[in-house]
Amino acid sequence: MKFRFNIISAALLLLAGGMSFTSCSSEGDDFDYNKSGLFVSGTENNPVVKFVVEDTPASYAVTVQSTKKVESDVTLTLAIDPSKVDEYNAEHTTNYFSIPEGAVELEQTQVTISKDAAISAPALVKVVSTEDFVDGRTYLIPVTVKSVSGTNEPLIETSKTIFLRVSRVLNFFSIQANSSASSNFIFDKAIPLTTLTYEVKIYPQGLNRTNYPQRFMALEEENEKKSLLLRFNEANSDNKLQVILADNKFISKTEFENGHWYLLSFVYDGSTVSLYVNGVLDTSIGAKIDKINFKRYEMGMSWGGYTTSQFFAHRFCEIRIWDRALSASEIAGGICGVDPQSDGLKAYWKFNEGSGHIFKDATGNGFDMDWSKTSRDVNESGNMTPTPNAANAINWVKDDINKCAQ
Repeated sequence: MKFRFNIISAALLLLAGGMSFTSCSSEGDDFDYNKSGLFVSGTENNPVVKFVVEDTPASYAVTVQSTKKVESDVTLTLAIDPSKVDEYNAEHTTNYFSIPEGAVELEQTQVTISKDAAISAPALVKVVSTEDFVDGRTYLIPVTVKSVSGTNEPLIETSKTIFLRVSRVLNFFSIQANSSASSNFIFDKAIPLTTLTYEVKIYPQGLNRTNYPQRFMALEEENEKKSLLLRFNEANSDNKLQVILADNKFISKTEFENGHWYLLSFVYDGSTVSLYVNGVLDTSIGAKIDKINFKRYEMGMSWGGYTTSQFFAHRFCEIRIWDRALSASEIAGGICGVDPQSDGLKAYWKFNEGSGHIFKDATGNGFDMDWSKTSRDVNESGNMTPTPNAANAINWVKDDINKCAQ
C-alpha cells in the first residue's frame, strides 16, 4: 500500500498538537513510503523534530499513526529510551546528548488508536526543568514505541522513534561597549596555536559612519604581533568588516546592519583563513601563518586618543579560542554557546557574570580576566600605563534583545 494522507487525517495531525514537519536533512529521509504499518507522527521526513522550550514546564504531544484505518483498537506502549541517542549518533556521526535524568516526564506510557481511526490519542512529553542543562549542548528526547497489541500491522522500523530536539530560548548577559573600558589584558601564560578558530558574538549599534574606521577588538601575542584585528568601515567599506589575521587582510562580503546579533568565526586550517558569519562561510583566502602565541586581549581600540575617535558602539559576548579549525557544522552548532569542555577549546569567556569586572574562563584552563589589572598606551609612546579605572566602565546588559534560540 502506498503511504498517503487525506485532508481529514492531515487535520487530525494538526489537532493533535506539537507536531513539526521538517524537510529532508543531511541526516536522511529513511521513511519507506511504500510500506504499510505503524509509525510515530512527524518522523516521515526526519526523525529529529524541533521542540521549543522557552519556559518550564513545556509539553509536546506525541502520537502514533497507521497508514490505514485500523480494524480494532490498537494499543501502543511508549517509553523514553536514552540508548537511542547513542545509536543515532553512531549512525549519523552527530553529537547529540540525551536529556538529563529527571528533566523530562512521559505522562502517558500507553496510547490507543481506536477502531476505524488512523491516529492515536496523544502522549504528552513534558520538560519539567532545564537546571542541569549544559550550555552549548543539544539535547534529544527519544520517544520510542516499545510494543504493540491488537493488530498484525508492523512497526515501520525507521519511524518507530521520534527524537525531540530541545530548542531553548536563552536570555543572556552581554557587555555594552564603553570607550572608557578600552584597554588590554595580558595573560601570565600563552596559548600556542598552529591552527585555530577565534569566535566572538557582536550586536552592532554604531554602523553607518562613512569612511572612518571603528575598531572593536584584537586578539594578539603579547607584543601585538600576529594579531586578529577587527574593525568596520575601513577604506569606505560600507559597513563591511575588515579582518587582519597575522598580516592576512580581507574585507567581508557581508554588509552588516545595526540591531542584529552576529557570531563571527575566524578559522585558520594551516593553508587558508576563513570568516564565517552566523555559521555561513563569508570569505576564504590562502594564507601561511607560523605559530601564534596568543597572550593578549584588547577590548575596543585602546591606543592613545583613538579610544573615542575609533569607538564602535556595540554589545559583545561569547569570545572563544580554539586550537583547531572548526568545521562549518561545528560553527553552526555554536550560535548560542558551546560546551566548555569541547575538544580543542582553550579559553572561553561567556561574559555572563552580570556584574563586576572579572571575566571567568568557562573552560577552567585559568584564563580569567580582571579588568582592573589592564593597561594601555595612553600617550602613543609605546609604554603601557595601568588602567584600573577601566573596570568601572564595564556595563552589563540583559534584556529582550539578548535572546538566542539554541
